[in-house]
Amino acid sequence: MKALWLLGLCCVLLLACGSVKADDQLDVEATVEEDLGKSREGSRTDDEVVQREEEAIQLDGLNASQIKELREKSEKFAFQAEVNRMMKLIINSLYKNKEIFLRELISNASDALDKIRLISLTDENALSGNEELTVKIKCDKEKNLLHVTDTGVGMTREELVKNLGTIAKSGTSEFLNKMTEAQRDGQSTSELIGQFGVGFYSAFLVADRVIVTSKHNNDSQHIWESDSNEFSVIADPRGDTLGRGTTITLALKEEASDYLELDTIKNLVKKYSQFINFPIYLWSSKTETVEEPIEEEEPAKEKDEVDDEAAVEDEEEKKPKTKKVEKTVWDWELMNDIKPIWQRPSKEVEEDEYKAFYKSFSKESDDPMTFIHFTAEGEVTFKSILFVPTSAPRGLFDEYGSKKSDYIKLYVRRVFITDDFHDMMPKYLNFIKGVVDSDDLPLNVSRETLQQHKLLKVIRKKLVRKTLDMIKKIAEEKYNKTFWKEFGTNIKLGVIEDHSNRTRLAKLLRFQSSFHESDLTSLDQYVERMKEKQDKIYFMAGANRKEAESSPFVERLLKKGYEVIYLTEPVDEYCIQALPEFDGKRFQNVAKEGVKFDESEKTKENRAAVEKEYEPLLEWMKDKALKDKIEKAVISQRLTESPCALVASQYGWSGNMERIMKAQAYQTGMDISANYYASQKKTLEINPRHPLIKDMLRRVKVSIVKTLSSSVFISVFLLMVMKIVSFYIRKMKRTKQF
Repeated sequence: MKALWLLGLCCVLLLACGSVKADDQLDVEATVEEDLGKSREGSRTDDEVVQREEEAIQLDGLNASQIKELREKSEKFAFQAEVNRMMKLIINSLYKNKEIFLRELISNASDALDKIRLISLTDENALSGNEELTVKIKCDKEKNLLHVTDTGVGMTREELVKNLGTIAKSGTSEFLNKMTEAQRDGQSTSELIGQFGVGFYSAFLVADRVIVTSKHNNDSQHIWESDSNEFSVIADPRGDTLGRGTTITLALKEEASDYLELDTIKNLVKKYSQFINFPIYLWSSKTETVEEPIEEEEPAKEKDEVDDEAAVEDEEEKKPKTKKVEKTVWDWELMNDIKPIWQRPSKEVEEDEYKAFYKSFSKESDDPMTFIHFTAEGEVTFKSILFVPTSAPRGLFDEYGSKKSDYIKLYVRRVFITDDFHDMMPKYLNFIKGVVDSDDLPLNVSRETLQQHKLLKVIRKKLVRKTLDMIKKIAEEKYNKTFWKEFGTNIKLGVIEDHSNRTRLAKLLRFQSSFHESDLTSLDQYVERMKEKQDKIYFMAGANRKEAESSPFVERLLKKGYEVIYLTEPVDEYCIQALPEFDGKRFQNVAKEGVKFDESEKTKENRAAVEKEYEPLLEWMKDKALKDKIEKAVISQRLTESPCALVASQYGWSGNMERIMKAQAYQTGMDISANYYASQKKTLEINPRHPLIKDMLRRVKVSIVKTLSSSVFISVFLLMVMKIVSFYIRKMKRTKQF
């Protein structure tokens, strides 16, 4: 009886297994067409899951007829000539740093996810094809394929052709020029890839063939394929398997097989992409210890007298024996589970974490010069991390004021909104990089509407203050030798442009001065060293230090021990003009009128006597020799060695400024105001102690000058004045008409 019962039980089990196997086969066939981007909830580690995931991710899920259609009916395209040249340059110049390809592909995936998430704020159906926002990476060692899939915005057929086959000519040319310069100078070229938006092509560093499968909400799914020589595009014969997003499949070169190793991929993701704002998953395995039942052998004999029902009852009550076995488990492993760094308290973040985050989001290879992490509260609350790069970004002043900056990323409630605001930072701080995350800004409005939001002005104001505080705290030596070299011009432009922060910016200014041969000085340091009764800050502008310090305008100042600031950059004089005073001390351009010294009564009497003695020469110069050429001729208080100098009025152009303005005029054309300032007459100051001036006085008194050709005498005189004394060099060419 018992034997018959066991036989029946076995038959039932066999039928059940057959049914399950058939169902499994149906499930597998159904999931061949499923895409990697679809939800994998419930998928774990059994053989069915592994098979399903492998089939879902493979482009080779195409059957024979579909592959034939893909090869024969796809439309062939030739790459734009600039793209061909660029790809060759990338491949040849970065062959030692091939690993950056993964960084670029993940970065592009993140951009695509940012775009679809932003679209979804105003379009509730944007995520209907796939609500998941992830990046998934899978290695297929058997077929030598690496897959990177995102559920981002995807690309239409037109975008596949345009974005992957052509590049704006101007951008390509600039990229090629920068790459060539970097190679010539022995500098790193890997950072240029991401900066110019050509990162996709770095895939050919490791792949012989690249296949891009993409599905956009507004188009059907298409396949783009290339071997780097040409590319083809065709509608995917499988239909819509992605739902939405893009899969990039790389057929790796033989020497790049290491990029199919899980540890290699994990290390690269951690190195380059751990702060990406979307989850990055890797299809990986791990070994787990599990309990498995031990199959027991059936007894050799059964006792006939045992009742059948009692035997069944004993079997149910008996506990199964198990054993521990190791099993390989496959599943999606999250690679970047770190919380956004700016959301963590600054005390909990290590300095190395800040540096890693900076390199990740800025695509820079160097550590930042300095940074600040803060939470602002009040009218608006936001968290932010701001960085000063070690070196100035390329083209920092190209199209200054009109070119957008990509260096401040705005988030609202952890959702990336844009990096395309012109007003997040003032123009002169266009080198600052960082993130801003606020819960107070509206999330579901257009970027244009958000840009006009009143709270953005409050955020901007606080960002500027925090940035200036951060810069102020840079160590003096590091500031003078590194920061000022890279960003000194930005600070000067800030003094000119930012009225509300002018005082703060003035404290950050650095200049050369007569006090140091090589070290820079701040205005605070200058004021500390001022003489007891000195009420002005003296400065002299020139093309370089040598020209400024050898000017006759500084002769007596230096002899009396006064410190003179040397302005040697074109923007310097504009900067000082915008800064009327510092710490209660006004600025005095020593090449203009107004330089006076504290004199005793006896000195004043002596000067009055000299002026009376030289009155005939002064009148002759103003009314005859240089009539209509100068405003007046006076005795100089500033000259000790030179015979004379041309001095601008207090509100006129100095020689250095006139030189700068004329150089600009050749490029842009002189305007009316520039013509007015350029035509203003100058004051001629003479040195009564110079032998030449004494001789001229003697000649005027005895009328010897009449025996000379007036034009020759004046030409010689003006040549001396213009060449030796002032910086109005161009006037020399006009002396013949006198």
